[in-house]
Amino acid sequence: MLAVLSFLLLLGVFLTPQASATPVDTNARYVLVNRNSGNQQQRQLVAGGNYTNPVVWQDFADGDIIRVGDTYYYSASTMHYSPGAPILRSYNLVDWEYAGHSVPRLDFNSGAYDLNGGRAYVKGIWASAFNYRPSNSTYYWIGCVEFNRTYVYTASAVDGTWTKRSQINNCYYDAGLLIDTNDTMYVAYGNSTISVAQLSADGLSQVRSQQVFQTPSNVGTLEGSRFYKRNGYYYIWLTRPANGQYVLRSTSPWGPYEMRQVLLNMPGPVSGGGVPHQGGLVQTQNGAWYYMSFVDAYPGGRVPALAPITWTNDWPTVQTVNGGWGVTYPRPDIQTSRTVASMIGPDAFTSGSLGPRWEWNHNPDTSRFSTGNGLRLQTATVTNDLYNARNTLTHRIQGPSSTATIELDYSQMANGDRAGLAMLRDQSAWIGVKRDNGVNRVVMTNGLTMNSSWQTTGTGTEAAGANISGGRIWLRVNADIRPGSGRQARFSYSTDGSTFVSLGPAFTLNNAWQFFMGYRFGIFNYATQSLGGAVTVRRFDLTTP
Repeated sequence: MLAVLSFLLLLGVFLTPQASATPVDTNARYVLVNRNSGNQQQRQLVAGGNYTNPVVWQDFADGDIIRVGDTYYYSASTMHYSPGAPILRSYNLVDWEYAGHSVPRLDFNSGAYDLNGGRAYVKGIWASAFNYRPSNSTYYWIGCVEFNRTYVYTASAVDGTWTKRSQINNCYYDAGLLIDTNDTMYVAYGNSTISVAQLSADGLSQVRSQQVFQTPSNVGTLEGSRFYKRNGYYYIWLTRPANGQYVLRSTSPWGPYEMRQVLLNMPGPVSGGGVPHQGGLVQTQNGAWYYMSFVDAYPGGRVPALAPITWTNDWPTVQTVNGGWGVTYPRPDIQTSRTVASMIGPDAFTSGSLGPRWEWNHNPDTSRFSTGNGLRLQTATVTNDLYNARNTLTHRIQGPSSTATIELDYSQMANGDRAGLAMLRDQSAWIGVKRDNGVNRVVMTNGLTMNSSWQTTGTGTEAAGANISGGRIWLRVNADIRPGSGRQARFSYSTDGSTFVSLGPAFTLNNAWQFFMGYRFGIFNYATQSLGGAVTVRRFDLTTP
């Protein structure tokens, strides 16, 4: 391959790829591209290499993806986690970093989001819309909550301050937001019955709404709208959960729309995972199009995967490899010197605020935690149920396997307190410190369970334990989240930070999809007797093999 390319270079011959939906050579070490500079077409051989799917092996589902200048942003759903609607940032569509959240707090007119008088598990932020409006240099997030109201948040920068601007008293279910070329804002939404709403000039209220498409019964359910305009056509990008993708096209936002199938039961790029679907389309600075979908990959959740899109007669086609979504493709032709921060690694909590890698289980009690000199967690709830405890701080798990370790100062725990590191989902387990009658023990606890209504059915049973002293301990969880059944997490601890001792049996992870969110690492401290105790997490580290 290299010899042939060298020969071509000596001859001054440069090859360009054809715009087709044919399979690509994923072994190519070079990307051959055309570039336009004014009226001159420059042909250049760019050392590109390949990328591998999933491009982010963490739980970021229901994605919306946009480009603003030379920067790409990806927004996702978060259900009951706070802050919500996380935003990732990239400069090349392949390497991503945490950037911010569109919803600083789940401020949805219900104490359940505070674990106060109720719980909001699997409620909150589902598939939502994210876009940028050039005319006022403003980012918009729009999302329906609990099927009956829609909120609009705006910001001038994704990593800046987001503000709740309005509540629209109907549900834009699975919304997709289009800023038209004349600056009019439209929202496509719905489940099977697809509608379009026109927003007011400020984007904060509804001017008009009407049904534009009814999904044929032989297709089933279509939802997950994304809304685009290209070459004078309006496109509504729709998913058939959880194995298909369709697109509607019209010359008017109001229809009539015709439908095409984009993919159905296409083999995916993650071994044991599902069919790539939902997500959205984005165009690069150089005019190429890509589709960022997600792949069901439980017990870890739903992970983003990227594939090139080609257009034929103004209809989009996914570029496949051997009839499926490629595990690898040539990297996008995006030249940039900008880099991103790693999505794994350590955090010593030295900043005065938490970074965007962190989300709480429901809204936190902000008076009961602090950062700057480690993460100090005062007990915020008296309960024997971790699922009811406020201020459990969560972090996504890096796939296919990774290890989380915390250094915990437990010297200020009170009798009855429980603090540690959990594998958190509707079936959970944890390793941590119990303080009872003045005695500190490190324990591994399993059997924390919820039913299908997300009510607690088991608060856990101690499976193993040992007495400890000294006030400091390192707690560790190794998690295998490759898609499939029988995946396990293993728990261990250390009293010196270097030699770790296994504790308790391996914990088998639940890979059912119904909780939607995948497993997370959870750092917690709650009281079973009375408030007043505290722990300090001196350091968190997330590593891969």
